[in-house]
Amino acid sequence: MAVSVARKTPLRRVRNIGIMAHIDAGKTTTTERILLYTGLTHRLGEVHDGNAVMDWMAQERERGITITSAATTVFWGGTGTSKNGKAGRQEGLHTRIPDQYRINIIDTPGHVDFTVEVERSLRVLDGAIALFDSVAGVEPQSETVWRQADKYSVPRIAFVNKMDRIGADFYKAVDTMADRLGANAVPVQLPIGAESEFRGIVDLVEMKAIMYLDDLGAEWEETEIPEELRARAEEYREKLMDAVADQDEELMMLYLEGEEIDPDQIRAAIRKATLDTRMTPVFCGSAFKNKGVQPLLDGVVDYLPSPLDRPPVVGMTPDGEEIQLEADEDGPLAALAFKVQADPHVGKLTYMRVYSGTLRSGSYVMNTSKGRRERVGRLLQLHANSREQREEVYAGELVAAIGLSQTGTGDTLVAAEGEPVVLEQMIFPEPVIDQAIEPKTKADQEKLSVALQRLAEEDPTFSVRSDEETGQTVIAGMGELHLEIILDRLLREFRVDANIGKPQVAYRETIRKRVENIEGRFVRQTGGRGQYGHAVINAEHNDEGGYEFDNKIVGGVIPREYIPSVDKGIQGALDNGVVAGFPVVDVKFELIDGSFHDVDSSEMAFQIAGSMAAKEALKRANHVQRKVREEQAAPERGHHRPRRPRQNHPYRRHNRRLGQARPRRPRKQECSLRADRQRPRRAPARHNHSNVAPGVRHGESPLRPRGLPRTRRLRKEHDHRSGPDGRGDPGGECCGRPHAPD
Repeated sequence: MAVSVARKTPLRRVRNIGIMAHIDAGKTTTTERILLYTGLTHRLGEVHDGNAVMDWMAQERERGITITSAATTVFWGGTGTSKNGKAGRQEGLHTRIPDQYRINIIDTPGHVDFTVEVERSLRVLDGAIALFDSVAGVEPQSETVWRQADKYSVPRIAFVNKMDRIGADFYKAVDTMADRLGANAVPVQLPIGAESEFRGIVDLVEMKAIMYLDDLGAEWEETEIPEELRARAEEYREKLMDAVADQDEELMMLYLEGEEIDPDQIRAAIRKATLDTRMTPVFCGSAFKNKGVQPLLDGVVDYLPSPLDRPPVVGMTPDGEEIQLEADEDGPLAALAFKVQADPHVGKLTYMRVYSGTLRSGSYVMNTSKGRRERVGRLLQLHANSREQREEVYAGELVAAIGLSQTGTGDTLVAAEGEPVVLEQMIFPEPVIDQAIEPKTKADQEKLSVALQRLAEEDPTFSVRSDEETGQTVIAGMGELHLEIILDRLLREFRVDANIGKPQVAYRETIRKRVENIEGRFVRQTGGRGQYGHAVINAEHNDEGGYEFDNKIVGGVIPREYIPSVDKGIQGALDNGVVAGFPVVDVKFELIDGSFHDVDSSEMAFQIAGSMAAKEALKRANHVQRKVREEQAAPERGHHRPRRPRQNHPYRRHNRRLGQARPRRPRKQECSLRADRQRPRRAPARHNHSNVAPGVRHGESPLRPRGLPRTRRLRKEHDHRSGPDGRGDPGGECCGRPHAPD
């Protein structure tokens, strides 16, 4: 696969788009058809056969899902003698676009574990195609990616795919877009037939029908709209005109007077409404059956924006002043690194979007986010996993660079001598599941640390930390599949064999009952000067959280210089609780009485007395409850620990839909055990492990304890029940794909 893209294309004929949808909606299948029709490939790649061009990773081909976003560049339209840099035109194409347009495409994953790929792709794209299953309509991840597109104000068109499936209903799918997404979804096409009878589409702009005569979508003919669809086509034509009439005053007058309206004028009005995100044109077809994809490409050119149609990107100067950068190749250089990828052949690949200016191979740039000067070694135009070397790239283009060792996701690059400007950075969701990891052999110890660091640089939703209390290395990700892919990549790409398992639980203790007049008396007499300390305290649970010490001594029964020693002794006693030896938190102590000796009393004696009184108070405080540490919110039994408000987190809506039929398990007793740094055990993943590399299956061999005291290994005795997380594996690799899987 090779395509010449080094030549410049006018910015008005450039489209930077992404394809986004729920898993199994057909994103990769649609992209494969686009590659075929634009002449980039000469055979169809199928996801279920494991030979899709855009799914180039071994893990993607084994599981039949998209894991990482893949970029490519195609050319569409034009009546000249050049097609994608090759002589002649491909047979079987039907397009009415007179000029040749360059379309940069990013195929994004649909699985919720890899939603970060959608987030950072939409940040740098100008438009998007939202795919929907004609049977399911709007699905949970469809809502997530739609909100992500709303976040960056990305204009989009919709494509109702899989019209050949049993149960396909185009009109119901459009209704779900309005009900669940709040979108102003306006069909510009109607299907002719459905399920096995799907044979063509009605173009509501031209008011003509396109009938497909073969399975490759190469043989087609334009005909009149079938009589059985004439009334419905007229109805939806009226809805389309109502939606766009206010975009053009001349068009409105023609519409009100009932005169014939030129299709180009209608398309211009639809384009204006789409660019303002006030309307979403809806197309239909079946990518798996090669129907409707070529009109969709025409729709990309007609309705999605070029870099010139998007608002100027806004940056901040060191003085805090906002500066707008136009999409001009002669302007100051400004580029945003939106993805970092570890490549075994060339090292670190940095994907970037050039917003302004021209970037040349071998030039020096300034990373204004980190204040570092770097040299661009080489520039590569990517086509999935194949590459073409570029000498320079211009404003509005997507490219990958080699040699930027200090640049990470979200960093801004400007010319080395230019004005330092920082573009808006990206914000990613926090990891939601933890696993402990350790190498199988001592030789893998150092390699594991380096490999995990490189993977963490590549994926902002993957993190690595060392747990000081348990001595374990803990990795965190967006889900079990996410961490499973990480482990698989460690073995295949970095040659590191490792085990993963549940992290050790680090508990906390607290008291639940108020106790009063607890006495601690320390007396030692060994001849000569002895030791004497005496303190009386009250203890109770601190509802406001944390440790609190209240001095209520009056009359000087304990000298003032000894009171801090009592406080220090109490705090020392809280390091080891009386039930299982875990630290005690959220307690309040009151020092109310005591006594001293003129000769034998000392700071050490009162410190020991305070410690003795605190330990006795903990024993008498009815029950000791284990709970999470103060700085983390305590979750309900069987639920994830919240880290921050997650109104827009991808799991929020997903959990509500899939988990609503699984009620929460009632609590059996008043006292509960709650884990710190450990989420409740989830049900076993339903992923098919038949193709997972040897040594990757986690959960088969438990991690060995790291010399923890016996009391720290009570996890097996006090394990959590699996709580209803509601995620399951919707449309994962275990599901069948009779039609156009993702």
